[in-house]
Amino acid sequence: MSSRPCLTSAEIATQPRMWERAVALAASGGLPLPGERVAVIGCGTSWFIAQAYAALRERAGQGWTDAFAASEVPSGRAWDRVLTITRSGTTTEVLRLLRTVRGTAPTTVITGTPGSPATAAADHTVLLDFADEQSVVQTRFATTALALLRAHLGEDLSAAVTDAESAVHRDVDHHLVEARQFTFLGTGWTVGLAAEAALKMREAAGAWTESYPAMEYRHGPISIAAPGRVTWVLGAVPEGLDADVHQAGGTLIASPGLDPMAELVRIQKLAVAIAQHHGLDPDRPRNLTRSIILDQE
Repeated sequence: MSSRPCLTSAEIATQPRMWERAVALAASGGLPLPGERVAVIGCGTSWFIAQAYAALRERAGQGWTDAFAASEVPSGRAWDRVLTITRSGTTTEVLRLLRTVRGTAPTTVITGTPGSPATAAADHTVLLDFADEQSVVQTRFATTALALLRAHLGEDLSAAVTDAESAVHRDVDHHLVEARQFTFLGTGWTVGLAAEAALKMREAAGAWTESYPAMEYRHGPISIAAPGRVTWVLGAVPEGLDADVHQAGGTLIASPGLDPMAELVRIQKLAVAIAQHHGLDPDRPRNLTRSIILDQE
């Protein structure tokens, strides 16, 4: 493996500053208004961020909010706005969706790439070019998009930024690098973050990871808890879950006092450390490219 600096690690470390810049854009035009029926669309990481935002927006009482993978948007539904998230602005499924719904509802794209096809296909663009990445594995763009959307909902992210600063400077726990399996759990909006955490482990480190809603974990998945395996809860820990995991010999990780996005930063760092521990290059993950562009019809 090359001794060059790890690009993914460098981008992970910038997240607190990225979030601060995103907060300043919270009044951007084209973002969902209270009371609108909204569909939030993405692929991969962006889909999981869409899930987190949808749960947060409904919890805030701002309106019915659906989250879909761009390839799985149902036909025949009416929305007041379609919000898409795409770092590159070139993802085929997102572009197809924007072309399909254009003229039926206002469309907005959150992207890191100015002048991309998605910006031409959408009615409104929120540009996060300062958070764009050179790495294949998404880290800071995704969390910056969610920071923007959380701020737009009226959340104060100052504590989240402080927690992320601590996460950036905290050393990775060595015993976690040696773990053989990870399961990430969430509740409400952190179900999407748990799915994203698992994806980061798979992408960067090729690790065996799964994710579930926290209350669903005991409905079967806990069967894989064992020594050398980690159950990591983002947000609140359901009553009795810690005892169940420990009884199975597993390790439970939870930091309910920290903002879950800062926990995701910790997990991103761990994914890089696991990759490097096994001689893998997190900047060049297997079988992945920065954007999925299919043959056009």
